Amino acid sequence: MLTKVYGSAVFGVEATTITVEVNVDIGIGYHLVGLPDNAIRESNFRIAAALQNNGYKIPGKKLILNMSPADLRKEGSAYDLPLAMGILVATEQIEEKNPLSEYIIMGELSLDGNLQPIRGALPISLKAKEEGFKGFILPKQNAKEAAIVEGIEVFGIENIKEVIDFFNEGVPLEQTIVDIEAEFYDHLEHPDHDFADVKGQESIKRCMEIAAAGGHNIILIGPPGSGKTMLAKRLPSILPPMTLQESLETTKIHSVAGRTMEKGGIMTSRPFRSPHHTISDVALVGGGQYPQPGEISLAHNGVLFLDELPEFKRGVLEVMRQPLEDREVTISRAKFTVTYPSSFMLVASMNPSPGGYFNDPNAPVMSSPAEMQRYLSKISGPLLDRIDIHIEVTPVPFEKLSEERRGESSIVIRERVTNARKLQSERFLMFENIHYNAQMGVKQIRQFCKLDEASLALLKTAMERLNLSARAYDRILKVARTIADLETSENITGNHISEAIQYRSLDRDGWFG
Repeated sequence: MLTKVYGSAVFGVEATTITVEVNVDIGIGYHLVGLPDNAIRESNFRIAAALQNNGYKIPGKKLILNMSPADLRKEGSAYDLPLAMGILVATEQIEEKNPLSEYIIMGELSLDGNLQPIRGALPISLKAKEEGFKGFILPKQNAKEAAIVEGIEVFGIENIKEVIDFFNEGVPLEQTIVDIEAEFYDHLEHPDHDFADVKGQESIKRCMEIAAAGGHNIILIGPPGSGKTMLAKRLPSILPPMTLQESLETTKIHSVAGRTMEKGGIMTSRPFRSPHHTISDVALVGGGQYPQPGEISLAHNGVLFLDELPEFKRGVLEVMRQPLEDREVTISRAKFTVTYPSSFMLVASMNPSPGGYFNDPNAPVMSSPAEMQRYLSKISGPLLDRIDIHIEVTPVPFEKLSEERRGESSIVIRERVTNARKLQSERFLMFENIHYNAQMGVKQIRQFCKLDEASLALLKTAMERLNLSARAYDRILKVARTIADLETSENITGNHISEAIQYRSLDRDGWFG
């Protein structure tokens, strides 16, 4: 007897439906084909024990199990449950009171028949709905995540016996229902990290507000203890709340990486990723033998914070250049290619010298010019070219640290940032892949960043006197456009240009030449 059960495989952030075919023939043997990996090949031991412990068995017959399409590599232990159900129906140990063909079934089996969580529940659920399946049966730990998708019945189960009784005797399963809009808006709570906690640093807060409003990448340069990390951690609290679409995109990536199991459901806060400087290039951009999303994709729609930027290996930093430009990363292998989205804000911080201090005669540690040049040369010009704002952070004086007065809260700042983003969304409505100022290309800069004669003369003078590099020109215009948006000004004025010029510290003489 031939039986078909339907599962799913995840490649990149998209799912592909897999047909598990089980055929029973005369003889003895267990033959699993269709490019399974080692975890799937070992499934017969888990399945045999799980069935035996629940009153069933793998009979002594010739079983041929094919995972179609056969030229697509399958990986992971999540196929245990569909394989087990296919064996039970094909060997006529159970009937089909509910047809198997209407359901996607996924789950890893323990030896006692309990189910372990899987990865990629959300993209699988989206694909199942797209292909017209009635329901999705999966481990209970992943049910809330899969139930985000409307239009498909999701059943979270704890033991294979529940699935057997559902198909064999028609015993109903409990459907998991999630009110996605209520879930989404209920979690837009007060931020854990608030700008009101930061003492002093008003100019840096202003700079962070501009970066958030325009989606600009930013680098903070300052001595130890000046508050660079504290400021960076609070940046997500002033970014506009995620839209429902952004939340779904972000949840899909974290689902594929297996990082939504603990909390389940939809992600409502923007991700903040802060990898250690010893990270490898594969861990940062994604990849591996079986490609997985890296840190830059896990930071999609959020913030990637690289603390002590020069301490990262140069090769690791260089692989970010293409994702920063294209806002996606493509992992190529001999037989397949996967693409992960990576639209994130880059926030980097660094000390101005190996000793932590720059040209300070009172500094506890001084560095020689050669040491400083070697230290700063770890960051390449092309990478800096993709960072719009460079700002120097100075230590906070005691008077500011001891103040009782709290600063402006993140909620107030976020309101201004959100209003500026709305203006940008309306401005770029006709452009498909441009949503905020940092994404502007040359064409958009010429169209939306026109200067009057006085502003143009100011910019020319600044570039000549401060010896600003050519790459600074477009960046200054983008930042000036954002400053104008924060003031709801239609035109860029000289004040906007002069403020934007201040945010190009690393292009001046004395830094990178």
